[in-house]
Amino acid sequence: MTKLPVNSSRDLEQSLPAVASLSTSLPRSQSFQPPFFPPLLEKRRAISDVRRTFCLFVTFDLLFIALLWIIELNTKTGIKKNLEEEIINYNFKTSFFDIFILAFFRFSGLLMGYAVLRLRHWWVIAITTLVSSAFLIVKVILSQLLSKGAFGYVLPIVSFVIAWLETWFFDFKVLTQEAEEERWYLAAQAAAARGPLLFPGVLSEGQFYSPPESFAESDNESDDEGAGRKGFSSQDREYIQQGKEAMEMVDQILAQEENWKFEKNNEYGDTVYTIEIPFHGKTFILKAFLQCPAELVYQEVILQPEKMVLWNKTVNACQILHRVEDNTLITYDVSSGAAGGVVSPRDFVNVRRIERRRDRYLSSGIATTHFAKPPLHKYVRGENGPGGFIVLKSPNNPRVCTFVWVLNTDLKGRLPRYLIHQSLAATMFEFAFHLRQRVGELCAQV
Repeated sequence: MTKLPVNSSRDLEQSLPAVASLSTSLPRSQSFQPPFFPPLLEKRRAISDVRRTFCLFVTFDLLFIALLWIIELNTKTGIKKNLEEEIINYNFKTSFFDIFILAFFRFSGLLMGYAVLRLRHWWVIAITTLVSSAFLIVKVILSQLLSKGAFGYVLPIVSFVIAWLETWFFDFKVLTQEAEEERWYLAAQAAAARGPLLFPGVLSEGQFYSPPESFAESDNESDDEGAGRKGFSSQDREYIQQGKEAMEMVDQILAQEENWKFEKNNEYGDTVYTIEIPFHGKTFILKAFLQCPAELVYQEVILQPEKMVLWNKTVNACQILHRVEDNTLITYDVSSGAAGGVVSPRDFVNVRRIERRRDRYLSSGIATTHFAKPPLHKYVRGENGPGGFIVLKSPNNPRVCTFVWVLNTDLKGRLPRYLIHQSLAATMFEFAFHLRQRVGELCAQV
């Protein structure tokens, strides 16, 4: 992925009004050459990376047990004599040969099932682990291995532990990750079958839902009157009011850019800031410069949240539960795990307000409740404070824009605060990476 030039990265540190002028260094006549990105729907691999790692670990199991057995054989009497004693004159109570055969049984069974036949079920490893555990327990109880020194302890324990490590790795890593990749692949296939989502040019109002343009100086009372004329329920009016309050908070956060505290940046010029908001606490802000039209980001991030799962790996699901009116909707979102799986997936129910203004597109949101999505045992229900997405247009160069993500969230659960803050910043950078990759793919199709 192409990194931002030094000058552009430096300009990103300027205030929001100055961001629009950043594109003056890029002449209108300059042809936009998007960086190369891999296609969304690429050929599936015969064996996934995580399954290949599992097969390597199974091979390590056999080689490690064999090495320990050879070390045990290499005593003063010599390997040849000990091999005759343990194989030709095999004795269940004193021989280690059967532990090596047990390791070979696991190796051949698991590789046959998961490398050759490429099974996607747990029954093969269940059998190998059950046989290994039962045999080793009986071996320790009935044998006289403990009288043979340290190896009488080491070989059975190592064999037992490795067998269960293989079970854990396959159940919690291989199956879950391959199921996730399968879901992504099927979603990508469905998207490819439908054809490109959109773009070139400006959005077609007839093709996609888009709220009417609103202006910063407009009077909110007119919206309330319109809501009353349409006969909204009291619950719908409450949703509309929540969306407006979230939008006001987002506007205030954007207006206080001089108070943003720098946290970290990455090699692409994306920057994460923080600011303390009364009654809501620490709020994270991502600012990223994108070499694409603002309308494209508006379409992909704001207008089509339910399709974000196709390209954004920080989100497992996004569903529109209810469209209250042109500018307000209720969504259900499920985030991916973070911090290497330490932070489990969370689900959120949010009210979102979407506005189009002359110089920007906005989508604000805040936590709410909806009868269609009560809290589930499967996920920890997180709670979002005021935040949202902002896409700033450039008045001088329509081929560039600035993307801002304001995030205030309570992940709930008993998690250390420092871990939450690290995972949020990392998640924001990952989101920017996937967004930059997505718009690059769409621009390449034009």
